[in-house]
Amino acid sequence: MKKILFAILAFAAAGVLWTRPAFAVPKIDPAVALEKVATGGAVLIDVREPSEWSGGVVDGALLLSLSDLQGPRALWARELDAAKGRELVLYCRSGNRSGIAGAILEKEGWTVWNAGGYSAFPKSSPVNEKIPPKK
Repeated sequence: MKKILFAILAFAAAGVLWTRPAFAVPKIDPAVALEKVATGGAVLIDVREPSEWSGGVVDGALLLSLSDLQGPRALWARELDAAKGRELVLYCRSGNRSGIAGAILEKEGWTVWNAGGYSAFPKSSPVNEKIPPKK
C-alpha cells in the first residue's frame, strides 16, 4: 500500500514539475519587444486598468485592460481583428496580469510574449502621457 501511495505521489510531483503554470507564457526582454513592435511583427498591449494609465504608458501601446479581455471584449475584439498575423507583446505593472492575459490569448491561438512590468522598459522608451478619453 505504501509503495502504491508513493508511486502516486511521485507521479503527481513529476507532472507538476514538467508542466508550466497556466499563465506562464514566454517572457521577452522589453528592449527586444520594442524592436519586434518597431519592425511591425508585433503589437504592444498594456493590460493594466484605465486608472493605472495616468502614470504613463509605453508609446505605441494599445490600452486594453485585462478586465475587458475577461469580460465583454468591447475594445479587444476590434484590436485583435486588426492584429491578425502579428505577435502580441503584453505588459502590466508587474508581469502577472500580462501573464494571465497571455494565457487566455495563447489558448485562442495567438503567439504571445510577456514583457513583464511597465517599469522594466528601458528608460529611453518614450512614454505617452496622453490617455485616450473613456468611451
